[in-house]
Amino acid sequence: MQSIEGHVAIVTGGARGIGLGIAKVLRSEGAYVVLADIDATAAQSAVSSLPGGDKHAFAVTTDVTVRSSTEHMVAEVLQRWGRVDILAANAGVYPAIPLRELTSDDWDNAMAINARGALYAIQACLPEMSRRAYGRIVLTSSITGPLVGLPSYGHYGATKAAMLGLMRSAALEVVNDGITINAVMPGNIRTAGFELQSREHQEAMLAHIPMGILGEPEDVGWAVRYFASPEARFVTGQALIIDGGQVLPE
Repeated sequence: MQSIEGHVAIVTGGARGIGLGIAKVLRSEGAYVVLADIDATAAQSAVSSLPGGDKHAFAVTTDVTVRSSTEHMVAEVLQRWGRVDILAANAGVYPAIPLRELTSDDWDNAMAINARGALYAIQACLPEMSRRAYGRIVLTSSITGPLVGLPSYGHYGATKAAMLGLMRSAALEVVNDGITINAVMPGNIRTAGFELQSREHQEAMLAHIPMGILGEPEDVGWAVRYFASPEARFVTGQALIIDGGQVLPE
């Protein structure tokens, strides 16, 4: 594939988990990477784990639920590197809350971070991407919500389905600006959240994956790498499942 050497990529929620996996892949492929995260300490620590460290990466404290914060994020990137080529809108939360206990605040918080956060990040990047007539935007959705359900994750699933609805219409609005908008849909990925689960729960998760293994954050990162490539210029409004075959069995 064509090199993305020197391209500038923003990864929201980039301090850990899937976001950090995406950042590692993009940095290994030559992109300059910005870790945008509400946890400033974790984001700064994550920068040191990337190839080249702070020479080709930096952290910016970002609350994706606040429009001005995402605008500041992009302003910081432009001041430092003068361009934005790639946005991986990955920031998200997934608290387990049973339906009967789900409050309005729980619902609104999940929607604000997962769905509205993606919207604000996209909107903040669009002016610069449109000016240069080039942009690759990739949203982190999920198989949960758009394709499958999971008890206690109704609010989470709703946000991930909402992201795909946003993606399709937004992709049409920028289709003539050299900008594509696509999504990845991970299944069970080995993150810190998985490690906190009981052995029984971990085994149950593995039992639902035909490959018999968990995905790694970098597996999602490589899918993002494709969507972020110059070669993916004719692909927009699409979602790619990364789940080891989890959604396949009848």
